[in-house]
Amino acid sequence: MYEYVGAIHMHSVYSDGSGEVENIATAASEIGLDYILLTDHNTLRALNEGYEGWYKNTLLLVGCELNDKQNINHYLAFGIDEAFSTRLSAKQYVKKVKDSEGIGFIAHPHEKRRHMKEHPPYPWVEWDTEDFTGIEIWNHMSEWMENLTEQNKYQAFLHPLKSIIAPQPETLKLWDELNLKRKIVGIGGVDAHAHKYNLLGFLEVEIFPYKVLFKSIRTHILTDNELKKGKGIKTVENAKKEIYSALGSGKCFFANDYHGDSRGFRFFAKAGGKIYQMGDIVNVSKKVNLKVLLPVSNAEIRLIHNGKKVNETKGNEGDFIVNRKGVYRVEVYLNNKAWIFSNHIRVGV
Repeated sequence: MYEYVGAIHMHSVYSDGSGEVENIATAASEIGLDYILLTDHNTLRALNEGYEGWYKNTLLLVGCELNDKQNINHYLAFGIDEAFSTRLSAKQYVKKVKDSEGIGFIAHPHEKRRHMKEHPPYPWVEWDTEDFTGIEIWNHMSEWMENLTEQNKYQAFLHPLKSIIAPQPETLKLWDELNLKRKIVGIGGVDAHAHKYNLLGFLEVEIFPYKVLFKSIRTHILTDNELKKGKGIKTVENAKKEIYSALGSGKCFFANDYHGDSRGFRFFAKAGGKIYQMGDIVNVSKKVNLKVLLPVSNAEIRLIHNGKKVNETKGNEGDFIVNRKGVYRVEVYLNNKAWIFSNHIRVGV
C-alpha cells in the first residue's frame, strides 16, 4: 500500500484564520506534507473559488467545519459541495453529509476549558446519531489551550509543540466503546488558525503558525493506488477519492510527528492466509496474528483490546497472537511520550 502524510483541520482568512489559502498550501509543501484538508467554518468558499489542487507536491482539499446555532457540535465535513445551515441541528447536518456521500468527523469532542473567556469550549453533545464517520481523537490547538496556565503561558506561547502530551483519555475511552458497536474512524487534527496575540502590550506573537503545526499532529493514510500529481480536474478528483476512501474506511493512523517521523508504521492482521488492514474486519474463528512494524527500534508498543491494554513490547516490531473477539488497536510511545495511535482492526465483530 502507499502511505501519504497530511494535516487535517485548519482555517484560512475565509473564516477565522490569518493565512491566505495559497500561502497555507505553500507552507505545507515546504514542510513536505502530501496533503492538507482545509476546514473553514461553515463555508466552502475556497472550493468554489478553485483552490483545490496540487501545490507542488502537496494536494489541498477543501471541506468545512460545521456547527449549530449555539456554536457547539463542530463537525469536519468532506466530500460535500455545500455548507449546510447553522440553523440545522447537529443530527440533521451530520445526516446531510452522509446523504451527500460525504464523510465527517466530530471535532474536539470533549473540550472543557473555563479559564479563557474569549475562547470558550466547543464540545460535542449530540451523541444521538450514528451517521458520523469518525472522531477527531487528537486536536493540537484544543489540547494546547486546555493545558495553558498562568504559570506556563509564556513557555507555551514560545514553544507550542512541546506542550502537547496525548489525546484525552475520555475521548479514547469513548472511541473504543463506540467501536464495539460499529466502525468509528479516528483521526488527528491541528486546528490551525495562526492567530496573532499581543503580549506585554507591545510584542505581537503568532501562535500556531501553519508551518509549526504542520510538524505536529498528522494523519497518515494508506491507499491501494498511487496518488498522481497534475493540474487536471480528473487527476485531482482521483486523488481526492483515494484520500477520502482511506479516511472513511479507517485505513489510517495519527501521530505526533514532532517526536519522530512515524512514516513506515504498520498495524495489520494475518489470518487464514490473508492480510487485513486497519479498518478491516477479520471474520475467522482461529487465532489471529496482529503485526506491528515501526521505523525506530526503541519504542514501546501497547496492544489495546476493547479499550484495555492487554499486551506490550519494546523494539521496532510487535507480534501478538489473539483469539478473543473484539476491537484491537495500537498505541506507540517514544521516549515515554505518546507518539502513534492506530485505527482499529475488528476481530469477529
